[in-house]
Amino acid sequence: MPASYETIRVQAEGKVVRFVLHRPELRNAFNSRMIEDLRAALGDVEKDRGLRALILTGEGKGFCAGADLNWMREVINYSYEQNLKESLAIADFLYRLYSLPIPTIARVNGPAIGGGTGFLSACDIAIASEEAVFGLSEVKIGLVPAAISPYVLRRIGESRAREYFLTGERFDARRALEIGLVNRVAPAGKLDESVEAVVKLLLGSGPEAVAKCKELIHRTPQLGFEEAKEYTARMIAGLRVSAEGQEGMASFLEKRKPRWAEDL
Repeated sequence: MPASYETIRVQAEGKVVRFVLHRPELRNAFNSRMIEDLRAALGDVEKDRGLRALILTGEGKGFCAGADLNWMREVINYSYEQNLKESLAIADFLYRLYSLPIPTIARVNGPAIGGGTGFLSACDIAIASEEAVFGLSEVKIGLVPAAISPYVLRRIGESRAREYFLTGERFDARRALEIGLVNRVAPAGKLDESVEAVVKLLLGSGPEAVAKCKELIHRTPQLGFEEAKEYTARMIAGLRVSAEGQEGMASFLEKRKPRWAEDL
């Protein structure tokens, strides 16, 4: 990688890969082609063990304005089976983004509406420009935020989801920060600086430890206390005797950087 795609740009920046939604004339609204491009690009990332982080952002002044209206004009004539196929493709992309072993950062440079809010919610960390606007407006056209709901709910909780899923109200970046939809808000001119600061922190962490942290966060809430006791004990024991764990502990005791962070 990077490979060429019709609706996204993939940029390799050393150990970091950037996915740029590239339909700026439509505020990067997605259609079936974009979803397929994103799934294909994720497939390349999943195979590249040299990558340490992924940044998802939009071209121009928008992050992602949700579903493309032109695509919706086609979808309105689809059969149930056709709609199911496309909905499953979106669900597959979101889950793969959410469960990617490397950390993912949403660089929210502008409006993130509907599915755009879902894209950022499936990322580990969302950093928004103070000019960004958010909304879950599907109910306004008789639909629901179905495929994105597992990820948005995990970010904002049931109480806020009931408010914004049902009203479709739009809100600004400060409100998004208040409800936990985004992790940080930065002035538009300092968005990249804020993103790079987080990327540097992530690259200073052990790659295997980061992947295991993501697994821990996903699995532990699903376990009872007895299961969690066994699962978490085995995880930390395994990491302590792993090559990365041994290097990490040795570097700490020897007051030096671990090998994975030597170039930072």
